Formats: sequence, structure tokens, C-alpha cells
Amino acid sequence: MVMTSRHHRRQTLAGALLLWQLAIVVIVLAAVAAVSLAQSQATFDRVEGRRVTALAEEMASNPLVRTQLVRPAPAEMLAPQLQSTLTRSGVTSATVSDGSGKIVASTNPTLVGTRMPTGGPRIAEGRGWSGELPVGGVTELVAQAPVLGAAAGDHLGTVMIGRASPSVWQRLVGASSYLLVYLGVASVLGVAGSWLLARRIKRQTFGMEPREIAGLAEHREAMLFGIAEGVVALDPHQRLTLVNAVGRRLLDLPEHCVGMSLTGLGIEGRLYDVLAGTAPEGGPGALARRDEVVVRRGRVLVMNRMDVTKDGRRLGSVTTLRDRTELAQLERELGSFRSTTELLRAQAHEFSNQLHTISGLIQIGEHEEVVQYVRALRKHRESLDLGITSRIRDRAVAALLMAKSALAAERKVRLLISERTALDRLEPTDSADVATVLGNLVDNAVDAATGAPPAGEDDRGAWVEVELRQDASSVEIVVRDSGPGVAPELAQEVFSHGFTTKAAAQGGDRGIGLALTRLVCKRRGGEVSVANTREGAMFTARMSVGRPADRATETVR
Repeated sequence: MVMTSRHHRRQTLAGALLLWQLAIVVIVLAAVAAVSLAQSQATFDRVEGRRVTALAEEMASNPLVRTQLVRPAPAEMLAPQLQSTLTRSGVTSATVSDGSGKIVASTNPTLVGTRMPTGGPRIAEGRGWSGELPVGGVTELVAQAPVLGAAAGDHLGTVMIGRASPSVWQRLVGASSYLLVYLGVASVLGVAGSWLLARRIKRQTFGMEPREIAGLAEHREAMLFGIAEGVVALDPHQRLTLVNAVGRRLLDLPEHCVGMSLTGLGIEGRLYDVLAGTAPEGGPGALARRDEVVVRRGRVLVMNRMDVTKDGRRLGSVTTLRDRTELAQLERELGSFRSTTELLRAQAHEFSNQLHTISGLIQIGEHEEVVQYVRALRKHRESLDLGITSRIRDRAVAALLMAKSALAAERKVRLLISERTALDRLEPTDSADVATVLGNLVDNAVDAATGAPPAGEDDRGAWVEVELRQDASSVEIVVRDSGPGVAPELAQEVFSHGFTTKAAAQGGDRGIGLALTRLVCKRRGGEVSVANTREGAMFTARMSVGRPADRATETVR
């Protein structure tokens, strides 16, 4: 059983690589041997071709050969001459034919009386020729030279000297002095290189075998592309090494974005800082970011970034993304209920204080003071209601400002309505968005003004002023406060981060109020900005709206 399990054990990565490399080495060695044999054959053809050509020309110009070819029975005199040439030069064959091409003498007696094979018409024209020809059933490297008579153009016969080509084994034996050395060195280098390559790949794959690597790849694909969150991986040079479909959709990246840098993808500003892990001030250094809020093309994203290190070496970073746009919408709706609850609590607290005052005056018998106190409260309430409703005809926005006024009064902040304020009734959807932007800006302004000394010389204490202006197609909201203002370097960052003005001043907690404000304004083709005045911060928001509700009603009528 043990032997069977060993036989069926899968081959390791190092073993497979070694076998493949050995196969490559064998193929290379075979190619080297083939090239060496081809070079040996070319050398033989060149050297021996010159030698047999010289021998053939020498014998053709011999006077004995010329005189014997014109006599009867020339074989008796030419045979010793051919044999002497064969012995002296070490060639394979020597043959002489007469002018008709009939062999009259040869070192191979079986060829006498047959026709001499020729390499072409050059011999009949009295010119020499060299090449390979079959001689006596064996292919030889031959040279043919014409035997010319004393008269011009008199072709007496032909001399042919042949040298048999060595076999493959003979060429290998002849080349063994250097070929075996080459083959041995190549074998040693190939085996050593294969072994080192296998060890290197094994180390780079952390000792995992191919099946384990394939399993990890399958699990990674299933995990990354099966989760509902976006995943973005970067290398140390801020190039994308991995991004799943959700991450590509949330960041609006092109399909073939892997391998591109963040700057090449047009990612900059707050999103770049979170993905790259740079310091908020723009300084160097990678940071781990947790629950960072980023607004990207109409989406509110929550991002978490972690550095990836191995053996003290930084490999890059992985950032997860969650789409919080719908959750932000729910938070906005919950914020409306929360504001209503806070309003009721503040009103209950205010009524309780007023009742305590009235009760105390009655107990001490100051009935006239009770009447005057109640009249003053009614006059203040009527003045507040008239100041808001006379300038703001949209009931939802007016009710929101009344609620915010009570909440601000509880925190010792005066909510003022500018005399330049004018707002007609709006469509329900327009009114909801205007109330959202106005509520967020007022909340942030009250937070900034609460407990902070006025930025300018003003004896009104802590205050927030609201101004609403409307034209045919848009509404402009201006909210000023008496707080310390917004640092110039955070003027744009507060909207990207979702800071409140209080958080911006303290550099502390983050929210999404201002991020939602910008999101609503951009969705309606507008914008929101912040500037510092002599008295404090001033937020200006502009958004497009439809026709006022009352004007639309008149048009229909």
C-alpha cells in the first residue's frame, strides 16, 4: 500500500520543472549535435572538393593519359597510374573514360565498359565539374576534368576522382575532440540551471504546489467577485493590481484598469489620499484608514484601507468600499424624525420653564405680572411666527426653521432670519431637498456657534443667520454664524470628508451632513461653498428647482 501510494503521489513543482528543463536540455543538445554534423559535412565538402578537383586536373593534364587514350587498349597503361594515384592520395576511386563517355580504366574493375556518370553538360564543353554522384552504388564527392588534345576543342576523354563521404558516426567520432566537451558543459549547465530555477520558483510560491496555487486562485476569485463590497488592491507604486466588479462600478473605473496608476485613472483629491494612504495634509507616509467617508460622482462611499506587508517588506495595500448612499438617505430621513423629537423635547423644556415662572408669580400673588408675562410670551411667539411665515411661504421650510429656532434657543444661540429672505411655495420634492440642505447647514452653524466666542466684534452673542433667495429656476441658501470660521485648508475638505463645521474647527469627528448637502446640490445642478467673513463662517448653497407651486396652480387654472 505504501509503495502504491508513492507511485500515485502527485509530482511536485520542483520535480516537474526539473523534468521540463531536462527535456529542454536534451533538445538543445540534439540541436547542437545536428549543427555540429552539418558544419562537419560542409567542411568535408569544401576541403575534399578542392583536393579531388586538383587531383583530377593533375591527372587530366598528364601527357601519359592523353597519349594512351588515343591508342587501343589504354587500360593496360592507365591502370597502374590510377592505382598509384589512389594509394598516394587516399581517395576512394579513380576513373578514366574516352571521348564517347565509356569507362576504359578504373580502380573499380566492375565499372570498366560502362558509361561514366556526368554532372552536367560542362564536361562535354571541355570544362570541369565537382559534386556528389553515385559511383558503383555508393555516393561519392567527385571531381571531373576533361582530357583535351593538342588541337583546340579536341575532347579525348574524362578523368574522375571520387572521395566517399564519411558516415554520421565517423563524423561524430571525428568531432568528438570538441563536441563531447561542448555537450558535457551544456548538460552540466542545463541541469544546474534547472535545479536553481526550480528552487527559486518554489521559494517565490511559498512552497506551494501547482494544485494548491490553482485552489487559492479559485478561492480568491470566488471571494473577491462574490462579495457585495468593492475591493481595490494597489502595489507600492500606487498601481492597481486587483479590483473586483463592485469596486470598479463604485469608483467608475474602465474595464481594463488593472495595471494602471491612480493618477493615470484620473483619481485625485480626497479619494486619492484614502486609496494611497497619504497624510491628510499632503505629507508623505502611508496610513491605515478606517471608515473614511468619500463622495465619488454622486455616491457616498465608506472606505477601509489596510497595508499589506511580508517579512517587513511592504507589498501594497487593500481597500474595501461600501456604498452608503442609500444608508445616507435613510439617515437623512431619520434625522428629520430626530429633529422633530428634539423640537418636542425643547418645547416641553421651554413650556416647563414658563409654567414654573407663572406658578411662582401666582404663589407670591403677582397676578398682574402673570398677565404681562403671558402677553410677552404670546407677543414673542407671534413675532417669531410672523417673521418666518411672512418671508417663507413654503410651509415645510417654515416649519423646519421654527423647529431649528427652538433648538438653537435651548443651546443659547439666536436664529435670525435675514430681511432679504423671500421664498415662495415649492413642489414637494423641491421643498424636501431645500429643507435637507437648509437643515444640515443650520445644524452645522449652530454647532459652530455654540460655546464659541464671536469671530468679530458683535454684542449679539452666539447667533446664526439664514437667508433664502429665489429666482425663476433656482434657490440660494446662505447661512452665516458667529463661530470661529473654517480653516482655509479645510474649505473644500469639509465637503469631501463630510465634516461638520464643529469637527472642522476641532479636527475631530466626521459626519456626512455636508457631504449630503453637496450631493443634493450637485444632483440639482448646483454647488455649495464656504467662506470666512469678519463675523464667522458663511455657507452658500445653490440648487435648481421647478416652478413655484402657486404659480404652477395659477397656470393650470
